[in-house]
Amino acid sequence: MFDKLKAKWKVGPFQLLLILFTFAIGGSLTGWVGRKILLQLSIDYAALRLVTYLIIITLCWPLMVILVSIPFGQFPFFRNYLSRLGRRISGKATRSRVEDNPSNMSTFTDTSLTRVAIFASGAGSNARKIIEYFQGHPQIIIALVVCNKPGAGVLNIAADFSIPVLTIEKERFFRGDAYLPDLQKAGIGFIVLAGFLWKIPSALITAYSGHMLNIHPALLPKYGGKGMYGNFVHEAVIAAGEKESGITIHLVDGEYDHGGTLFQATCEVVPDDTPATLARRIHELEHLHFAPVIEKTILSLPGVNR
Repeated sequence: MFDKLKAKWKVGPFQLLLILFTFAIGGSLTGWVGRKILLQLSIDYAALRLVTYLIIITLCWPLMVILVSIPFGQFPFFRNYLSRLGRRISGKATRSRVEDNPSNMSTFTDTSLTRVAIFASGAGSNARKIIEYFQGHPQIIIALVVCNKPGAGVLNIAADFSIPVLTIEKERFFRGDAYLPDLQKAGIGFIVLAGFLWKIPSALITAYSGHMLNIHPALLPKYGGKGMYGNFVHEAVIAAGEKESGITIHLVDGEYDHGGTLFQATCEVVPDDTPATLARRIHELEHLHFAPVIEKTILSLPGVNR
């Protein structure tokens, strides 16, 4: 059971222990507060007392858990946990998850929000940071995760946040309609490539010109192009004896890692670096900068209310 919880919540053993303690203490505190409040109400009928008690603890539990989570250092986890729970209860997160049947996707007509699709192929660490950043944003919503690899970690992240998923296959993507009708039906106005390893077909590039961003783990124009992703990039940077590396966030065009650069950030390459150690510093830059640059880019688009 504990292994399943660690996998579901993407936490380590120590954090899982803190989360469980928070649940336990928060639940006990909720019960104590509920009894204290009930004593002040002087309700005679047992059935009414039970219903009232249930209402009280339902209302108190989120507050108690949040309060307990602060000294345990788990406030960010419980903030997101309660936010997802609230959306499920209110029905806002009941949209069906789109897997191999994208026709289940709802058609959206609300133009007050820019609806963003994240394309990802792997574990999804950047996708998670982006989704967390835009939770509750008044103008931007992460509305869809598009993935080309069944079983990829990003699918679990989408499920954690109740975000619909569109699983795509190569034939239709490259030689069919590129899933453009499905993106349009979902109201997608902006695309973010966050570790997506397929080249984008021309149909999508044309439809989303100026509305599609990619992040590359090097300082373009160096170390870009076909096959240059992940550790292949870091290996090339180290082999070349570079003194610094970094990230490049750029618009997407018809060539690999070629569109106009919007932002770059750098980090040092130290003499004893390995691809793994350099990758960790690059990931820190990605997690720090990608979501704010996405936000700034979307809010600068014509027609977006700022």
